[in-house]
Order: sequence, then C-alpha cells, then structure tokens
Amino acid sequence: MIEFFMSMNPPTVTHQEKQVNFKNKTFYEPSELKQARSKLIGHLGKFKPPRKLRGPLRLYVKWCYPMRNSKVDGQYKDTKPDLDNAQKLLQDCMTSVGFWCDDAQIASLICEKFWADIPGIYIRVEKIGR
Repeated sequence: MIEFFMSMNPPTVTHQEKQVNFKNKTFYEPSELKQARSKLIGHLGKFKPPRKLRGPLRLYVKWCYPMRNSKVDGQYKDTKPDLDNAQKLLQDCMTSVGFWCDDAQIASLICEKFWADIPGIYIRVEKIGR
C-alpha cells in the first residue's frame, strides 16, 4: 500500500480543457493545464514507489480545496472542477511518474472532493484481487 498527502492548493484546471488547433487538426494543452500537470508531477515525484505497481489496484483520493466564504471544513464540494476530469489528470500524472504501468490497472476508484482548512490531495493506492 502507498499512502500520502500532498499539501497544496489542488489544481482547478482539468484534463478536459485541452484545445484543438483546427489548422493542423491536433490537440494541445493550454499553459494553465501544462502548469497544473507540472505541479502535480512535481509533488507526486516525492512519493513514487521504487517499482511500478502491477496487477489490479484500488485508488482512493480525497481532493481538499481551500475554504471559501461560508463553507465548513469537511463539507463536500459541489462546484467545479468536475471530479472525473480532475481525477483523469491526476491518474495520467501518476502514470507518467511511474506509480503503475497503466492507469487501466485501477479496478476500484473511490474519490471525493471537500472544502478543507488544510488544502491538498490525499492518495492511497493498494493492490486488490489475486
């Protein structure tokens, strides 16, 4: 099992924000998305396992966004960014850092987003099955 907390303001830009260049029909990442990817990779690198995990995995993630207005610590966040899009960017970054061979190995995914006094991203990865 791998478990850690990355103390940071989680990115609000997501994987879904790629753009299309219609001249040459290619996708590209806007600078905000490149910065978010770089930020995540930089933080994740500190927790990279010595060897890539193999087999089916369970990924548990808690996105903890900085408090705003009348929110309460631990209250579920029901505003953007969309959880699935934020999660896709995180999983792509974890793949490129070397947590596993392919994010298709994630057979169980539990992710939530909250308002929090201490912003960051809590991550736990565990092997499941046989």
